[in-house]
Amino acid sequence: MKSTVEQLSPTRVRINVEVPFDELKPSFDRAYRKLGQQVRIPGFRQGKVPARVLESRIGRAPVLDEVVNETIPAKYLEAVNAGEVRALGRPDIEVTRLEDGDLLAFTAEVDVRPEITVPAFGELSVTVDEVETTEAEVDTQLDQLRARFGTLHGVQRPAKSGDFVVIDLSATVDGAEVEEARTTGLSYEIGSDQLVEGIDEALIGATAGETRTFTTKLVAGEFVGRDAEVEVVVDTVKERELPDLDDDFAQLASEFDTLDELRADLRTRLGQVNRMQQGVQARDKVLDALLEATEVPLPDAVVTAEVESRKHDAVHVFEHDQERFDTWLADKGQTTEEFDAELRSAAERAVKTQLVLDAIADAEKVQVADAEFSERIIYQAQRMGISPEDYVQRAQQAGQLGAIFAEIRRGKALASVVRQAVVTDTAGAAVSLEELFGTGQDTATVSEQASAEQATEQK
Repeated sequence: MKSTVEQLSPTRVRINVEVPFDELKPSFDRAYRKLGQQVRIPGFRQGKVPARVLESRIGRAPVLDEVVNETIPAKYLEAVNAGEVRALGRPDIEVTRLEDGDLLAFTAEVDVRPEITVPAFGELSVTVDEVETTEAEVDTQLDQLRARFGTLHGVQRPAKSGDFVVIDLSATVDGAEVEEARTTGLSYEIGSDQLVEGIDEALIGATAGETRTFTTKLVAGEFVGRDAEVEVVVDTVKERELPDLDDDFAQLASEFDTLDELRADLRTRLGQVNRMQQGVQARDKVLDALLEATEVPLPDAVVTAEVESRKHDAVHVFEHDQERFDTWLADKGQTTEEFDAELRSAAERAVKTQLVLDAIADAEKVQVADAEFSERIIYQAQRMGISPEDYVQRAQQAGQLGAIFAEIRRGKALASVVRQAVVTDTAGAAVSLEELFGTGQDTATVSEQASAEQATEQK
């Protein structure tokens, strides 16, 4: 086989391949066996028909078609490897010559990773918010903890925000009942904003035994994006009585003996959470600075595929009913053109992020250990609420294991950039990011592993 590579643009190449027929004998043998299984010829067992007899019955063309269809994918991959082509996506293949007994020639045009020059990471400089843990934050945490240990008591008064109600729900759209919206005996905290929009306002002021109705827009199910008439029946109204905030409560709710010790522990934990949030802000800002400072020619076909994938996901929620999707956009005050422009911008950023982080991972020879891969699998499985084994099986069926591996690698590459960038807070103090990204000597943390995925999902 002979192959050459032509650079059509910074992001696309044409591979020219010529394969002499003497290299195709194994493919011809397999073609005869396969076609022989499909043809019954008197005097010959199925699959044992001699080649010349088979061709006399079905002709030469079907044999050549089978050989060409089998040969091209294998020879394309061979040419890609020989030319060290960093291909992206599927190639556009065209057979240019087919001279029976002599030569098979074809071309394959495919997008490739462009050459990328990244800036010195130490020259990237960002400013993040200063970490400050206030007593008000500690008080909020204490109130949430008290709520967990509160007791509910029935009351004979109109419901208010913070009360718990037991309700029955039903909904209709243009007179048709929404089956998935029907429920009875549901306990709900008014003001928690955990059900459909408008229910909190409808429940405030209601008493036990009262029925309230309101209109809301459904966000899922068969009638997604449609206005629904919701009926809510209040069975009971309960208020929550919180325990006193004292040393007895500290002993009830924690391992500490005094309220002061509990407050100190909450303050420490909040400080850790705030520093983690600061680290996430630093990661996002460093990525923004990296992308801003890096020129990347984007492969058109890859961007288009990303756009189509995102558009498919958006319309899928509406069961691919374009009219319902357009109505939803109109309700948001957004035109189709504006939506498409936002979608393309997000897709271009995602592709650029992947290309830049892949280039960094290649340059720094980033490796992914088995433990890191397993940790990511467990992390993703927990997010989906399934077992790691089920998650792996689903990922295998969807052909996503390679993508998971690539995201871990990109996350480690991004973590490496963040470690080397100059990060200060608004007070001018240097920010340590070890809690989020480690020291750079250990294996990737879950936060690192999620970094690239979260970054490329940003819109």
